[in-house]
Amino acid sequence: MSGSEPGAPPRRCRDAGERRALLEHAFALGVPRDYGRKRKLRLQREPARLASIGEDIHGRPQWLQPRAARALAHLREAATNAGVELQVVSAFRSIEYQLGIVERKRARGLSMDEILRVSAAPGYSEHHTGRCVDFTAPGFEALEEEFERSPAFRWLQRNAAGYGFTLSYPRGNLHGIVFEPWHWCWHSPTLCQERHGFARHSGAGRTA
Repeated sequence: MSGSEPGAPPRRCRDAGERRALLEHAFALGVPRDYGRKRKLRLQREPARLASIGEDIHGRPQWLQPRAARALAHLREAATNAGVELQVVSAFRSIEYQLGIVERKRARGLSMDEILRVSAAPGYSEHHTGRCVDFTAPGFEALEEEFERSPAFRWLQRNAAGYGFTLSYPRGNLHGIVFEPWHWCWHSPTLCQERHGFARHSGAGRTA
């Protein structure tokens, strides 16, 4: 961490018209218009306010909506006290940024089906909400399934719900998104405990 000022928060859509234009661009690239209905994913709104959470493993400033940022600080402090290092790979991503990801992958020759198996379509990513964090840990490749074997992941499974964070995409999730042990989303504490209790009861979120 450099300790430098993070600067201005990332740009977000100015209004509903700009948001619609970005979604239409995504549809023109090949995102199915019924994507949300078929994947059981909702359109996500970008937050009005963002708070800095410092830099990620690549030295880039990262941001979350303020309540999620405070919860993350408490979560990471508890992990540190338990001897676990939680490193941030990514946090808030705008709809425009997500569209750029899709455009770059299409330019590399990937089909839209291939892209949407590993990335949410622009407008539907939980990262747009400013409540999601992608984690990694020292000695583990970022955004790879091997994170499941890390002490950090085991600690998150046991403790994250107490700070409002849940695993969004366990194996066999109903959205058809690949297993992402690194992707955790902050919810209100009551909702998070309900989701965590359901996951324990149903087996969702558990790994072999």
